[in-house]
Amino acid sequence: MSLGYSKLGRNQAQRKALLRDLITDLIINEHIETTFSKAKELKRLADRMITLGKKGTLAARVDAASLIRFEYVDEEKTQYAVQKLFSELAPKYKERHGGYTRVLKLMPRRGDNAPMALIEFV
Repeated sequence: MSLGYSKLGRNQAQRKALLRDLITDLIINEHIETTFSKAKELKRLADRMITLGKKGTLAARVDAASLIRFEYVDEEKTQYAVQKLFSELAPKYKERHGGYTRVLKLMPRRGDNAPMALIEFV
């Protein structure tokens, strides 16, 4: 029986916190390196965030802000991650219908041989 998502070996609160951190870092840096299973879950979430950014409505901003952490993008503290999503990332994909991220497999992690992946915006 498939639940539609991976539990990532965590309870609900830990999983939500992990995915919030990962999506915020992905928006700020536009690419991150993580384990393959986390990257696959993050891909679904990132595509959903870009879709919200393309809508551009107030309701879409509230939905995105409920998931993305309020972290600054730059050292000058002029822009939050949510603002970057709506002002920079979403307009780049205006003509694209889905598939905003890619997951590339990397070499296994040295310590525990976990399969690693690079997730980035296309």
